[in-house]
Amino acid sequence: MSINVVLFEPEIPQNTGNIARTCAATGSNLHLIKPLGFSVSDKYLKRAGLDYWSLVNITYYENFEEFKETIKGKQVFISTTKESRFYTDVQYTDDCYIIFGKETAGLPDYVHQEFINNRIKIPMIDNEHARSLNLANSVNIVMYEALRQLGFPKMI
Repeated sequence: MSINVVLFEPEIPQNTGNIARTCAATGSNLHLIKPLGFSVSDKYLKRAGLDYWSLVNITYYENFEEFKETIKGKQVFISTTKESRFYTDVQYTDDCYIIFGKETAGLPDYVHQEFINNRIKIPMIDNEHARSLNLANSVNIVMYEALRQLGFPKMI
């Protein structure tokens, strides 16, 4: 049993490093859709979790189309602020995929259209200055709900 965390064109190495660290600690898989806004050998990524890189099952994709070809028939959710359904209102399954957008722009419209019925959000107050959470925090919130629903597989 595992969860698949997908980062669409991540830009900030510290976020990706922290997410990789959480994936290592939970047995979750990490999928990175290029272009990346950093090098995986970046010193900041290393500080944030590159030392965990060998413990994480990481798959790289050249673009969204390549990624999409590999997930046919799988359960996929996209995390967005543009939805009314909370991340706790869905049932996650083993080997599901949860896609998170890039830090500065979220997910493009074509990804939203692809998964329009599978969008989820983390609730927040209605304030234009508090428009989103940090990417690594968002991933952790949703990932742990999915893992909770699955009974925290492989975890002690």
